[in-house]
Amino acid sequence: MTGRLYPVLAALWATVIFVASSQPGGVVGLPSPWDKLAHLLTYAVLAWLLRKSGLPFFWAATLAIFYGASDEWHQSFVPGRFCDAADLLADSIGAVVGAFSANMADY
Repeated sequence: MTGRLYPVLAALWATVIFVASSQPGGVVGLPSPWDKLAHLLTYAVLAWLLRKSGLPFFWAATLAIFYGASDEWHQSFVPGRFCDAADLLADSIGAVVGAFSANMADY
């Protein structure tokens, strides 16, 4: 895949995250602990795409983590949703794992 496609895919994935986070609480929701796994995988994909876009490991992980933080804040305005530190922790772990795995794919 060409390197120019990864930034587009990262932006599309971020849009999917935003749209999913905009759904009222009754529409989406997995029981614990599956919700944390979903957060981890979602942000692992985002960081992986950012890393494949050419961002260094640190910036790919950091950008994904900040997007996760903004997403948690955004959810505090959505009916039936709330900002959750445990979700942000899962997002952050996923971001680091995703950025790291993209690094490993280069070897």
